[in-house]
Amino acid sequence: MRLSRHIAPPLRIFSGPDSLGAIRGELARVNSTRAVVLCGASLSRDGLVDPVTAAIGERCAGVFSGVVAHSPLPAVEAAAEALHQLQADAVVAVGGGSAIVTARAASILLAEQGDARALCTSRDASGEMRSPKLLAPKLPQLVVPTTPTTATVKAGSAVLDPVDGRRLALFDPKTRAQSVFVHPQLLEATPRDLVVSAGLNTLAMAIEGLMSRSGDPFSDALLMHALRMLVRGLPRVDREDLMMASLMCGHGTDFTGAGIAIPLGHAISARFHVDNGLANAVVMPHVLRFNAEAAPSGLHNLATALDIHDFSVESVVDALDPVLNAPGLPQRLRDLGVTRESLPQLASVSFGDWFVRDNPRKVRDAEELLGVLEAAW
Repeated sequence: MRLSRHIAPPLRIFSGPDSLGAIRGELARVNSTRAVVLCGASLSRDGLVDPVTAAIGERCAGVFSGVVAHSPLPAVEAAAEALHQLQADAVVAVGGGSAIVTARAASILLAEQGDARALCTSRDASGEMRSPKLLAPKLPQLVVPTTPTTATVKAGSAVLDPVDGRRLALFDPKTRAQSVFVHPQLLEATPRDLVVSAGLNTLAMAIEGLMSRSGDPFSDALLMHALRMLVRGLPRVDREDLMMASLMCGHGTDFTGAGIAIPLGHAISARFHVDNGLANAVVMPHVLRFNAEAAPSGLHNLATALDIHDFSVESVVDALDPVLNAPGLPQRLRDLGVTRESLPQLASVSFGDWFVRDNPRKVRDAEELLGVLEAAW
């Protein structure tokens, strides 16, 4: 028996029409009297954040509605300044992945008082990825998700550097959500295409987690059931199923990491302003083929979850095809507006991503990623 460990971080999930009623008690539990709500402009403008601020009541110190898609660094810095000005002692992120990541990253910048480029994960002289320890105490995080994103329960925050298009990975376990509130009104108010894209991103995470060589029986169980719920829920856009699958997937992939589909999706979405999930759906079959020989047990897990008895990569790809290539979804990278000339740069940017180190097949250089991108183009 090999040595393994499965240490589950504490997490409190409240789901249903009355879930927001628990926010005030959860803020009291973390001794917060000046919680600041972070959200995007549309949620604020349309009044969808109002039920959250009403539930927080007198413990609400203000609202920052400057969250921007893909969490670009200037927006994160503005959020950190707002937290400072409002004397925040907790953060309530309302929205999708960008709001949740912005809240975590802003809390890191506020606490560490440093530049994100100096605080992020980077490659050392030997080529190894290193993540600095961020030791300052962080504001408690509460999350009211509106899309089925794994970001809800994660500790990492990928911030977009607008200078060169890189993702700056800020990792701090102290920024994990203390509490999550899944409210049906907010789920239903989210546009269908955003829910589908977030669900596809979560699907990619579940697949990569099951293909990982770092899983254990607990993470496999979470990810296999998450995959079943995603494959069932995406075609009919079952928001509740997709949300619960995202929470399971987010927890499960804490123990497995991801692979190259996620950094490829990050690079494509940042450069061409498309949703991560759409990019993930296009590259996923080609990533599976790239990793197949290195992860036979992963293919077995995928096939079992998909209820097929042929464990070959092509059978798994065929089983996923109705979801990844559903009507209306892009089939090739060129359908997303990705130019062939951009592929080398996308490969180079992706190679510097933290997730690449956990890919089941060791990625030796950016040229290997370029091959995957060319196959998907």
